[in-house]
Amino acid sequence: MTFLDDVRRRFGDDDTQGDRHGGRTGESGAGLPDGAAGSFRFATGIECSYPMTQGGTDRRDQLAECGHYDRWREDLGLVHDLGLRTLRYGLPLHRIVGRDGARDWAFADDAMAEMRRLEIEPVLDLMHFGLPDAWGDYQNPELPVLFADYCAQVAARYPWVRCYTPVNEIYVTARNSGRDGLWNEQRRDDRSFVTALKHATAANILGIQAIARARPDCMIVQSETAECLHAATPVEPDHVRIANKLRFLSLDLLYANAPDAEMMLFLLDNGLTREEYAWFMAGEPPGYQVLGMDYYGRNERIVLPDGTTIAGEDVYGWHVIVREYYRRYRKPVFHTETNVFLPDAAPEWLWKQWINILAARDGGIPVLGFTWYSLTDQIDWDSQLAERNGTVIPCGLYDLDRKPRPVAAAYRQLLENFGRIGLMPHAELLTITDAPATLKVDV
Repeated sequence: MTFLDDVRRRFGDDDTQGDRHGGRTGESGAGLPDGAAGSFRFATGIECSYPMTQGGTDRRDQLAECGHYDRWREDLGLVHDLGLRTLRYGLPLHRIVGRDGARDWAFADDAMAEMRRLEIEPVLDLMHFGLPDAWGDYQNPELPVLFADYCAQVAARYPWVRCYTPVNEIYVTARNSGRDGLWNEQRRDDRSFVTALKHATAANILGIQAIARARPDCMIVQSETAECLHAATPVEPDHVRIANKLRFLSLDLLYANAPDAEMMLFLLDNGLTREEYAWFMAGEPPGYQVLGMDYYGRNERIVLPDGTTIAGEDVYGWHVIVREYYRRYRKPVFHTETNVFLPDAAPEWLWKQWINILAARDGGIPVLGFTWYSLTDQIDWDSQLAERNGTVIPCGLYDLDRKPRPVAAAYRQLLENFGRIGLMPHAELLTITDAPATLKVDV
């Protein structure tokens, strides 16, 4: 006689073996996302850049150029039908804010209502590389207060929205506007770069404060570019060392992380006052802060001995670069943008990014979400929008006729296999529910 004989007499044959009531391997995490609390977030985005170019005479509105204003309902339907529940979505700030101070919310209201109907949670992007005509450019010291007022209006108008990216890619905005001469004020000097950087960062901070007054539980997904330069020389050139420090400045000011001595002198020499520095260092902004890390293979570059650069994608890869940012800021991470310009290579790139996410999570970095950016192909990003050539960049899940590219099927496969994994191992323990335990394998 064994203990099993007693067990069978008491309970029968079929109700006592392991894995019956939410056992350790009861759930694999497979299945399309269901929006449950504690679940990893899979997303796409609608490309919404709108910088001024050509000396302030040409507004590059990607929502118009990619057809979203005319096909917004179809686009949101594609998001829903693919199985996604989260969408990085940018309201057209430059169209909502008029020169006379009036606000035109008609398009935004329609799109937001449709997202709510489809149960798509937006990560609402409030400034994406450009400003309304009435606000001038990033050299304008009034920008932080103007933007804070706008953020307060958005939060009051859409109280059901919790997740925001107030100012997208602050560092890229400041660099391309004030240092590289591509957008908006199109300047090419360090003082203009620092001015744009401090104004955009201050606008972001005040915007978060305005949002938090309406939504104290707001989640701020601060999208920034994950970059790295590699020197193929025995001695690292000064410009490579400096570039690898400049990339942190927006986040240092945002999160009250003191820059090193070299960057501190750079900021003070180029217009940041001691009083402004003290204001930035007073403390972090409110809300739940998430570090959004955008990564394209072209973000990683190798500087050759003759000074030229070549692509360096995957020398480190997303998870290695992000580890550096995570150790610096200690914030949970969201992979907020990626794509590749070659449609046939996109499925492979998608899976490589996913393996990067798994590697980061396995290494102890809390990665909360992943985004293929964007839903549709884009226009003229081979010149960073500086030239109006009408070049279609085939980087979307769908082409501009809204026909799926190969990466759409790959993303659907990814969702079907990983769509219900937790934010972190055992995150399901934190969900308050009357349902039985649904423990998951660690992913």
